[in-house]
Amino acid sequence: MKGTCLCGAIQVTAPDHTDISVCHCTMCRRWGGSPMFAVHCGPGVQFSGSSTPATYRSSEWAERGFCPNCGTHLYFHYLPEDDYVLAAGLFQESETFRIAGQIFIDEKPDYYALANDTETLTGEQVFAQFAGDSSS
Repeated sequence: MKGTCLCGAIQVTAPDHTDISVCHCTMCRRWGGSPMFAVHCGPGVQFSGSSTPATYRSSEWAERGFCPNCGTHLYFHYLPEDDYVLAAGLFQESETFRIAGQIFIDEKPDYYALANDTETLTGEQVFAQFAGDSSS
């Protein structure tokens, strides 16, 4: 998959994916003003272009990347696994995306609801998946 930030200064190349997950955590909603529609791409992500992503260390184990020129949200980077979760909106040409799951459903506010019938996980369930590594 190939994508770009709003101004085009950063290009993103990632392995092809079709599944999107939606994160309703308070941090993602504060960062983007809405839930994060995300593509879990793993470590095989490359950035190129005239700018490099700026980062914000949002926790002891993760950072968030954005374009320093236009502010486009690029990724959530889980540092212990070098694992990238990219904003789905970067990939405007992909028409094969489908919402496969929602996480931090217990933090989703009542003012919106998605009609998609997906697997849902609470924050506690998400962290339980990472038990045994440094995120717990």
